[in-house]
Amino acid sequence: MTAGDQSTVTRVLVLGGSGFVGRHAVAALLQRGTEVVVGSRSPDAIGSKLPGEAAECQRRQVHIEQLQDAHNWHEIIDDVDTVLNCVGILRQRGSETYDKVHHCGPAALAGACAGRDKRLVHVSALGLHDSARSRFLTSKLAGEAALKKSSADWIIARPSLLDGVGGFGARWLRGVAKLPFYFAPTNANGQIAALHVEDLGEALAQLATGHHGELRLDESREFDLGGEESFVFRDYIRVLRRRHSERSSLCIPVPAFAARLFAHACDVVHFSPFSFGHWELLARDNLPVPNRLPELLQRQPRRIARHD
Repeated sequence: MTAGDQSTVTRVLVLGGSGFVGRHAVAALLQRGTEVVVGSRSPDAIGSKLPGEAAECQRRQVHIEQLQDAHNWHEIIDDVDTVLNCVGILRQRGSETYDKVHHCGPAALAGACAGRDKRLVHVSALGLHDSARSRFLTSKLAGEAALKKSSADWIIARPSLLDGVGGFGARWLRGVAKLPFYFAPTNANGQIAALHVEDLGEALAQLATGHHGELRLDESREFDLGGEESFVFRDYIRVLRRRHSERSSLCIPVPAFAARLFAHACDVVHFSPFSFGHWELLARDNLPVPNRLPELLQRQPRRIARHD
């Protein structure tokens, strides 16, 4: 295999393969007939989280916060063609810091991939910007910058807000949508191009296994991904509600400063997926420009609230 032709890709290591994004990418890769190795912090405890067809996949223990130099990765990636990094943390815990998980670990991985002629597909997030103050966001931005400085055969995928069964944030938002009322920050006026996690899994499988001509890497190695429709937060909740009820729910506006204080409190006590980073993201448009999801799927994305 060479960096210019990925048509011979046969083996993909999916880091975070039992997570919300990772397990859908694993399923999509297996559907393509790709051999998958699942990387996880606890490989012996993830059987129930993996799709059924992944039961026979090799599992490999990977603690990205401990792999901060390129040489730490060599043994882990030597027998695969591509590494798909779906690892991310919403909040810091002990040695799992934003900088180690979102920045330094991926930077070291990029160095290892460059030295071993491996493709690296890195899942980041849409809506990152230089003026962000949340360390969740700034660490992800620093991780992207590190990949771009490397000589690796890198690809960055930036999905918007995800819907689907089994995700922490998606489960909370679906729960909120069932309530007769909900709260929305008054500054949450940014447009969100939410997409279904199954579509993201398919797109990542294409990025991990498609050859360069298919992926139009001559144009860009950065793939912004989102649904075909966009909503502000309060309207997105209403769209989700249509799945459960014909009756509308009441949106109660919360002053921006109060919502920010609540976000900081959630970060301290690890309550709900709402965080300071999400408070910042909701205030700005979170739209893919251009949206490369239809290009990767070769079809229109699923419409939110109409598919599970």
